[in-house]
Amino acid sequence: MKQSRHGLAIALMVASICFISLVDSICKVFTDELHAVQLVWGYFLGIFSTLCLYFLVRQVGLRELVHTNRPLLQWLRPACLVSSIMFLFVGLTYLPLADATAIGFMAPLFITALSVPLLKEQVGFHRWLAVIAGLIGVAIIVRPGSGIWHWSAVMPLIGAACFALYQITTRMITASDSTHTILFYTSLGGLVWSTLVTVFFWRDPLPHHWALFFGTGILGAMAHLCMVSAFRLAQASLIAPFNYTKLIFVSILGYLLFEDVPTINTLAGSMVIIIAGCYVLYRESALVD
Repeated sequence: MKQSRHGLAIALMVASICFISLVDSICKVFTDELHAVQLVWGYFLGIFSTLCLYFLVRQVGLRELVHTNRPLLQWLRPACLVSSIMFLFVGLTYLPLADATAIGFMAPLFITALSVPLLKEQVGFHRWLAVIAGLIGVAIIVRPGSGIWHWSAVMPLIGAACFALYQITTRMITASDSTHTILFYTSLGGLVWSTLVTVFFWRDPLPHHWALFFGTGILGAMAHLCMVSAFRLAQASLIAPFNYTKLIFVSILGYLLFEDVPTINTLAGSMVIIIAGCYVLYRESALVD
């Protein structure tokens, strides 16, 4: 029974990562037509619309959705998520999918670093060593000082730091608010924050752009629901490493859509970051046990 629950949790997590990889790949296709910031707005418009329909079908009342014990964090959290995706999408405008994704894998390591001042957690020497190793992995990928360095490589790194803040604020509210409330504020807050920024980059969308917004929104909502379900069925230490399957998905999609082939530096740097991230997860699970 326990093994079947764990197997289902892993399958849901991999499905979630697959949906997210599809969103990143599809949006990269349209970065020549719309600014990355507007693509993020459309993504959250689609997620909000999809989740509203989901709540309507499930007959979840508005009072249940809006009730929160941590209102400030519920609005701060989607601001971090919006910033994370915007920086990633700007990076995707110029970088191969695999490169931007690999740099984004720094998020778990940033969580380790930021948990000291924000969560007052104790972080030992070994986990700090993993953070440094992860930064070395990023340096291998982006090769600062080389002729192929591009400023856009910094964007997914900043995005990873913002996503780490999003994850930390999520840790703070999961004990006090329901899953439905968290999903509602994620989508509503994401739409509000992205709207405030998008007005400066607005281009009139064509009919196929609206289809793109709602299509990626549906994929995003499915990804969130799969991920939430996965974390309900198994411990984070079991399923979190499957985040790294994203590199497999984006490498395949990058080749099929853009004929991008990951370089030796990308693969080597990715391995350093993945090993460092898995080590952090191992140390955290060992401390919990």
